[in-house]
Amino acid sequence: MKQSVTMVDVDGTGCPASTKTSDLCSKSLAINGINGHVEAMEREEGKNEKGIRSPEEREAMLTGDVKPLQSRVYCTRFLILIVFSLYSMVNAFQWIQYSIISNIFSTFYQVSYEQIDWLSVVYMLVYVPLIFPAAWLLDKKGLRIVALLGSGLNCIGAWLKIASVRRDLFGVTMFAQTVCSIAQIFILGLPSRVASVWFGPREVSTACASAVLGNQLGVAFGFLLPPILVPNTPDDLDLMANNISILFYGTAAIATLLFILVVAVFKDRPPLPPSQSQAVLLDNPDEYSYKQSIVNLFKSVPFVLLLLSYGILTGSYYSVGTLLNQMIIAHFEGQELNAGRIGLTLVVSGMVGSILSGFWVDRTKTYKQTTLAVYIISFIAMLVFTFTLDLGHIEVVFVTAGVLGWPSGVLTCCATE
Repeated sequence: MKQSVTMVDVDGTGCPASTKTSDLCSKSLAINGINGHVEAMEREEGKNEKGIRSPEEREAMLTGDVKPLQSRVYCTRFLILIVFSLYSMVNAFQWIQYSIISNIFSTFYQVSYEQIDWLSVVYMLVYVPLIFPAAWLLDKKGLRIVALLGSGLNCIGAWLKIASVRRDLFGVTMFAQTVCSIAQIFILGLPSRVASVWFGPREVSTACASAVLGNQLGVAFGFLLPPILVPNTPDDLDLMANNISILFYGTAAIATLLFILVVAVFKDRPPLPPSQSQAVLLDNPDEYSYKQSIVNLFKSVPFVLLLLSYGILTGSYYSVGTLLNQMIIAHFEGQELNAGRIGLTLVVSGMVGSILSGFWVDRTKTYKQTTLAVYIISFIAMLVFTFTLDLGHIEVVFVTAGVLGWPSGVLTCCATE
């Protein structure tokens, strides 16, 4: 079996000296694993605390005295990444498909805009209490179980929506959307794990970004397609019901196909780890404590500040997405299609910002400065977007939406790194 050898640098990361920090989503885990590996060897040799080796001695031990662990990358990794990105895309599509045509669903189900808004808000509401149990399950049971739960619940929710295409069954569609929102708990935490478990050290950042990109594409399609597939026909409710059925059936068919693919191709991990750092983690499974990692995070003041600031800004963007249809219709009557296109502009601008900022921070490492600049730009962009809505020129809204979307992508990149 082909064996790839990776030299370990002096800081104990398990990455080649030329590999950038962003090449490993779970670098801190690798550090703990390698340090524990070395310390165990030192204990066996009778070293006491005063005799701990210098970084140079550690490097010599790891690169010379210790035989490198086997590592290898498999072509299957690309199939797993594609399947994950696609079912993540479908889940994100289901999040926004109601809100972007909220006036149509409000008419069909004979409910208020506030009730339609809950079909979007439930995604955020469910995420808060369930993300920690989902992360624990991922840590204990592995990728396959969590992927099956995410894609399976996504599929079930999509089929339940088909059963809700009747004017008096808003409760059923609310339940179906809740099922989809639970599915996202088992989706949003997977990109970094898929990347680190299946991809080599030079591929991790790209794989992680590609997996996140699938979710963003789902939101983009969620803004674009529902206004096209379900035009506003208040005088013909039967036609409206038929159009909604087409939307739901198409989503359910794709979600079912992707669930079958997950069952067929998704595995917990490859036969051999893709990098030395992953090999060390497998060789020292007791070095990592999920509970302790959570405690350590919340003891970190920079992490807590990033959590709060990123949460506030992200919540603002989600609010714009949820209420976009209502804002546009209030100022530009009958412009459901353009509301979807404005949402698409918002997301695509963010995706471009994410890609460009990735190149920028990868070369400059100015994470803090870039994040602060993004907060300032976001504040100004939100003000401009808010106060230009009522000018009566929808072209201006397209431009301000693009400006507003760009910082969101940049911040997502910086916060994730």
